Amino acid sequence: MEHPYLFFVKLFELIGLGHFAHLYPYIVYSWVAMIILIALGFIATKSVSLIPSKMQNVMEIIISGIEEFTIDITGEEGRWLFPLLATIFIYIFACNIMGLIPGFFPPTANLNTTLSCALVVVFFTHVIGIKYHGVKYIKHFLGPVWWMVPLIFPIEIIGHLARILSLTFRLFGNMMGHELVLTILFALAGLFFAPLPIMALGIFVALVQAFVFYLLSVMYFTGAIEHAH
Repeated sequence: MEHPYLFFVKLFELIGLGHFAHLYPYIVYSWVAMIILIALGFIATKSVSLIPSKMQNVMEIIISGIEEFTIDITGEEGRWLFPLLATIFIYIFACNIMGLIPGFFPPTANLNTTLSCALVVVFFTHVIGIKYHGVKYIKHFLGPVWWMVPLIFPIEIIGHLARILSLTFRLFGNMMGHELVLTILFALAGLFFAPLPIMALGIFVALVQAFVFYLLSVMYFTGAIEHAH
């Protein structure tokens, strides 16, 4: 989808990298999202104290909320997974919300971004399984009785591959759909107030889609931690 004006693409044109920026705007805006998050984290932690600043308060509420929710689902064993899960949620939400800023492009409206996030989650699911169960992790793919292995094993493999497609296309489809709706409304209504309700709804969509991706990741990780039945 062509965007009439992308701020950082124009900025890259000024430094002679316009061709790259036009081909890969999702990479450029992924970098922007990461820089913004790193900067916010630095600002929030540069003066950590027992009497927190407003920024520290906000960050502590967000992080502690995600941590408590994660531990409630995974149990104490899943505490070490919290950094990755929190990163997934915050990064995807930041990428989603960028689509509401004029001149910005949401990286999650591109399949490459959502696929890369999905691959990380599915790959790490198996890393967790091997960490907790070793070679016995293969039992997760074999079913409850030995004579069902020829049937269950291919189904499990297909199911795990389907996780990649599910995570990838659910996030991409919702964010791309929202981008198309906003583009059409802005084309019809210009800068008037007609798109504002859709933009307000977009904040909700950005949050929900990040939460769904995070929740599915939690469920996959928890499934890998549990013993096969």
